[in-house]
Amino acid sequence: MLPTIAWKNGMVVMVDQRFLPLKEKYLTLKTVEQVARAIENMVIRGAPAIGIAAAYGLTLGVQHLRPGVDIDKEFSRFYQRLWQTRPTARNLFWALERMKKVFEANRSQGLPAVKKILLSEARAIEKEDLEINKKIGQYGQKLIPDGATILTHCNAGALATAGYGTALGVIRAAFARKKKIKVLADETRPFLQGARLTVWELVRDRIPVTLITDNMAGWLMQRGEISLVIVGADRIARNGDTANKIGTYSLAVLAKEHRIPFYVAAPLSTFDFNLSTGKNIPVEERNPDEVRKAGHQFITLPEVPVKNPAFDITPGRLISAIITERGIIEKPYAGKLRSSYP
Repeated sequence: MLPTIAWKNGMVVMVDQRFLPLKEKYLTLKTVEQVARAIENMVIRGAPAIGIAAAYGLTLGVQHLRPGVDIDKEFSRFYQRLWQTRPTARNLFWALERMKKVFEANRSQGLPAVKKILLSEARAIEKEDLEINKKIGQYGQKLIPDGATILTHCNAGALATAGYGTALGVIRAAFARKKKIKVLADETRPFLQGARLTVWELVRDRIPVTLITDNMAGWLMQRGEISLVIVGADRIARNGDTANKIGTYSLAVLAKEHRIPFYVAAPLSTFDFNLSTGKNIPVEERNPDEVRKAGHQFITLPEVPVKNPAFDITPGRLISAIITERGIIEKPYAGKLRSSYP
């Protein structure tokens, strides 16, 4: 289990995922601005982990407030700064909204009490996420047959959560049940979360993993070398439309063509019940240099125009089932999600 993020001695400590797998480096963050930049710059990533970071970021800001300040004004400033960090992951906004409700409900108790209550709530969000991931794993492993070869995209593991994972949590749970599984990890261009992070996690857990390039999946499906696909999610609309790392939609189309199950694993905090479809999910466009470069080295002409959407939207009709902490949800999703999973 990896220490993705933690509260220590009044500060936020997180592993800097930009250096993995070659170096394990931890950052100690002392201000809201440092937490916000860590989220923006991919020091920490993965929807649940971003939510936890935002909760701790708010807590950090309030902890440093002095008596006599306008705590409502300062809280709003911290809140807005964190709100603006990344637009797609629903968990970020879910965590901020939850912390805001707690703040407003306890504001009248005074600053010392608010500091303690907010820290307790942020810790609860972290603890709950770990428990939720393990429940997702236990439900999801039932969908993994013995002997399966599982394709996964990006990193939906311990590094993307409080410490167990959603998609990788399902894989971990299946492996713990002594199922003889193998994993194929997409490299996940351009930030290489699969090559750098997923492979690192699975090797540490001694789960058999093979790295493939993003454009190999169709060929391997055609050859019968992939049993199923399982991915995480950053936001899910009421009809099951799912935002996840760019390249996910392509895998869903390929899986449909080859009649291979395509599963999404995500906590309920990833669901956006305000959206009837995925058409209005905001898709983050990131720095073009993430595509132009590998590390610090240009791999193309420095001035070439670049498209770099960080996510795509997979229609719910292409998703075989969604695995949550309350169980496995099967198609059709429209109507079922809001009524069964409020």
